[in-house]
Amino acid sequence: MASAILRDELLCSICLYVFKDPVMLRCGHNYCRVCIDRVLDTQDGAGVYSCPECRKRFQERPALMRNLYLHNVAERFLVTQPEQAEITGICCTYCVDSDVLAVRSCLHCEASLCDKHLRAHSKSPEHVLSEPSTSLEKRKCSVHKKMLEYYCTEDAICICVSCRLDGEHRGHRVQSLDEASKKKKKKLRNVLQKLMMKKEETEERVQSVEERRRKAQEKAAGEAERVTALFTDIRRRLDDLEKRVLSEISRQEKEESLSLSALIQQLEIKKDELSRKMRHIEELCNMADPLTVLLEPDTGDLCDPEGGGDEDTGGHDRQTHDVDDLDVAEISDTFRTLCDIISGIRIFGEGPADILLDVNTPGNNLLISDDLKTVTWTEEKQNCPETAERFQDYPQVMSSRRFSSGRHYWDVEISRSVWWRVGMCYPSIDRRGGLSVIGNNNKSWCVRRCNNQYSVIHDSNEIRLPDNISSDGVRICLDYEAGQLSFYELCDPIRHLHTFTATFTEPLHAALWVAKGSIKTVK
Repeated sequence: MASAILRDELLCSICLYVFKDPVMLRCGHNYCRVCIDRVLDTQDGAGVYSCPECRKRFQERPALMRNLYLHNVAERFLVTQPEQAEITGICCTYCVDSDVLAVRSCLHCEASLCDKHLRAHSKSPEHVLSEPSTSLEKRKCSVHKKMLEYYCTEDAICICVSCRLDGEHRGHRVQSLDEASKKKKKKLRNVLQKLMMKKEETEERVQSVEERRRKAQEKAAGEAERVTALFTDIRRRLDDLEKRVLSEISRQEKEESLSLSALIQQLEIKKDELSRKMRHIEELCNMADPLTVLLEPDTGDLCDPEGGGDEDTGGHDRQTHDVDDLDVAEISDTFRTLCDIISGIRIFGEGPADILLDVNTPGNNLLISDDLKTVTWTEEKQNCPETAERFQDYPQVMSSRRFSSGRHYWDVEISRSVWWRVGMCYPSIDRRGGLSVIGNNNKSWCVRRCNNQYSVIHDSNEIRLPDNISSDGVRICLDYEAGQLSFYELCDPIRHLHTFTATFTEPLHAALWVAKGSIKTVK
């Protein structure tokens, strides 16, 4: 175990072998000299050098400081672990007694040398030294068995001197290995530079995509938080609504139970009284003495079906009828509140309708704005031409757009007016006389304000609304296929006022009636 840990500490992080001639950068990290030289060579073109491990940058090519201590430790480790030499490096050819790591290989001798034998090795030019290698024969010409010294640019192959002078490459353009290597390194640096630029671009794209992902996550989290808050509020409101409905049902049940209990008690008394009278009459009927029967007071009222007793029974019947059913009006209003909760989330999902007013329909006391969205009452008559489409007697106007299908809604804003009507009508509505007012016929529906009183009207049938309406904004919702026309007060939260149910037989137009003020349609 200790040997394995020591070996891990002696591995070069580039080649993953035990250190060979270890050198140290200024940042303190160690590498094989050959390994770090190769890395720094590839960085020459960029002009910036960095440590492969910690990425610390150097403006100039860093000087390599030989780590003699680490060199000795690695060498001793390999001596004590001969099997590691075979795995982690090339052994010296001349160290036959033990496996010692080679630091150079001689191409001429075809042998690998440790530091000790390298110092005693011949320094003559034909002895060319290279990195330790087990395949030295690859560095010699396969034909002439001489060292490869040149590079044929025409055939893109390394050749020896005999190939150049006498062989098949005679007359070809050749370069020395160093020159060819420098040119190839230059090309490789250009490639490396392009790759580095592409890497930087890729990193920027990664950062951009990560930023988009972060924003998407933040947006999703915000939406999730909003939806959670919305549904929390809905659940709270539904809980409150449930409590109110159950409380109302319980209250009505108690009231009805008390009323019925009182009625039952009265009827029981009445029943006892009738039983007593019946027994007395039966006794009279069974008497043999005619004088006694005749002397008894007249009892015809007891058996007269038109007598006062039946009137009492009729009163009981009326009372029974009065408490026959629960009063569901308030419960229905509560369920309307439930509709408000849902409508507050989804008021007719097809979106708001763009309502424009028809300039051919307003009465003579109305002005239409240039954008065809606002109608204003004026005392000065406009002297508009009388046409079949125009309302002649009342300050009313219709929309140019009609609705014959689908679900739609729009809002209106009322300014400085306490007399107004807002609703919808068929195009066949009268344009003259009292029946032309929206709500006063079976071809129109509206919500009306008269001073501080609110009501909804259809076919002259008026339903009063609560007096606590404070907003001057109204929302009209149409579900044509379902036959529903609903009115809402634009407050926070939006509040349901009334829903008409009908089978629509014609297209519907928005209709407005206003006096001493203005109404604006809002998309």
